[in-house]
Amino acid sequence: MADTKVEVLTPRDVPLGGPRAMTVRRTLPQRARTLIGAWCFADHYGPDPVAATGGMDVAPHPHIGLQTVSWLFSGEIEHRDSLGSHAAVRPGEINLMTGGHGIAHSEVSTPDTTLLHGVQLWVALPDAHRDTPRAFAHHVPAPVRVDGAELRVFLGTLAGDTSPVPTFTPLLGAEILLDPGASVTLDTDPEFEHGLLVDEGDVTLDGTPLRPAELGCTAPGRAALTLANTSPRRARAVLLGGPPFGEEIVMWWNFIARTDAEIRQAREDWAAASDRFGTVTGYPGDRLPAPELPTTPLKPRRNPK
Repeated sequence: MADTKVEVLTPRDVPLGGPRAMTVRRTLPQRARTLIGAWCFADHYGPDPVAATGGMDVAPHPHIGLQTVSWLFSGEIEHRDSLGSHAAVRPGEINLMTGGHGIAHSEVSTPDTTLLHGVQLWVALPDAHRDTPRAFAHHVPAPVRVDGAELRVFLGTLAGDTSPVPTFTPLLGAEILLDPGASVTLDTDPEFEHGLLVDEGDVTLDGTPLRPAELGCTAPGRAALTLANTSPRRARAVLLGGPPFGEEIVMWWNFIARTDAEIRQAREDWAAASDRFGTVTGYPGDRLPAPELPTTPLKPRRNPK
């Protein structure tokens, strides 16, 4: 029998990006839940008036063992990475970067951006592919109308639309706009667990109310999800999904590995400016230094039973 409970996670505020930090709301990971499918990290930010906050300025920094997914609601971010990619992150366009064995990148909001608003997501790579070469992909999904909702499917398949962006495990990622008072039932893969991150509006997920910035999580076993907007204005949410990720992971700073020793080696490689991460060109400043590691060994994590 399917578990009908919707688990509601609340975010915590986290400074992002070193000395020029902007504040984000982080819903994954946390003690109650480490992953939704292979989704292992979710930062939600804005709408931030750049004139007051300074916007985003994240100096070159490293990643291993993951893919980053950038999705904006408003504003624009300039992306540079050690693969040589120089791309704009714009609303309604997915930029997916594969870290694998090692990559570095910078993220800076553009001078024309007045309001910065979006999500930054990470996907854990499975053990068989976590040392894959660095890569970068871009896609502009077309909007799909279903009842009183407009969907943009940036990863996986939903409502008959499939993203061409490749992933290493089955995944779902979609932005959903709900008309005032609208309700929509979406067929979903019963093998998936799902998470609905509410950006704005009063939304219910299978009858459970979610406030803005909350993440509603469901277990596998549901062949459909019902989303409703109970407010008189438009609502927006991001739906994430995937089959339960059966591997334990070690997460620290910008790294995902399987052991404490792998994390420590990655930190040492970054501090030594190893070729492992390559070089980001065009960023007007120094790269981010790695923080100090804890003295006790880092422990693997997975979702609580």
